Amino acid sequence: MLVFDSGIGGLSVLAEIRKKLPNAPVVYCADNAGFPYGIKTEAELGARVPALLGRLVERFDPQLVVIACNTASTISLPQVRAVLNLPVVGTVPAVKPAALASQTRVIGVLGTAATVRQAYVDNLVREFASDCLVLRHGSAELVLLAERKLRGDATSTDEYRAVLDGLLSQPGADRLDTIVLACTHFPLVKNELMAAAPRPFQWVDSGEGIARRVAYLCNDVEWEGEPYGLAVFTRGDAEAQRLAPALAGYGLDRIVTL
Repeated sequence: MLVFDSGIGGLSVLAEIRKKLPNAPVVYCADNAGFPYGIKTEAELGARVPALLGRLVERFDPQLVVIACNTASTISLPQVRAVLNLPVVGTVPAVKPAALASQTRVIGVLGTAATVRQAYVDNLVREFASDCLVLRHGSAELVLLAERKLRGDATSTDEYRAVLDGLLSQPGADRLDTIVLACTHFPLVKNELMAAAPRPFQWVDSGEGIARRVAYLCNDVEWEGEPYGLAVFTRGDAEAQRLAPALAGYGLDRIVTL
């Protein structure tokens, strides 16, 4: 299967997929040449993502594609499905489980700026959380913090606290009890967010749900041979190579450039 993200955030989804399909061969693509997606326009991503996934599918011939990126999914999923003749699993903010979990009926959606402003999120809120106050905050900084962490660079509690302040300083946030991690990068730094938070919250993301869907679609697939993991970057640079130890921890033991 092909797992795709703008950077290393999709590793949080891959970790959940590995739990259910430990022998599945995986090509993980990080579009570091286009990173970060969260500050790009809908037009830019609508043109870039389907074309890039088309090239990747042609080269690697996967049986299934996982767009492990909320921003790319909320903007480009219909176009990608229109051009690819194979199953495509997208990633959407976990608004429904957050609404089910919340006791106070106040939930937060922490994502990229491009994700939290999408009409797709409006529709999720309308369908699954209409009785909730839903606060949103877009953070490019938290994406970069996750990337830095996996490269082995130091990050500070104050940096995570500043991101959370963008959500928790909004009117009504004193009653907030559940936070949706609406970017696949963010579960990678959930422990750091918990440490920086002023009080306990329920933290919800889409990883396990995506893994269930992938396992269902792959139910009849016979994976042969040893588990296989390849990391593909769209730009070769030293920063990508610094991720090698972290990638190996997710079963991705080779790195190539597209």
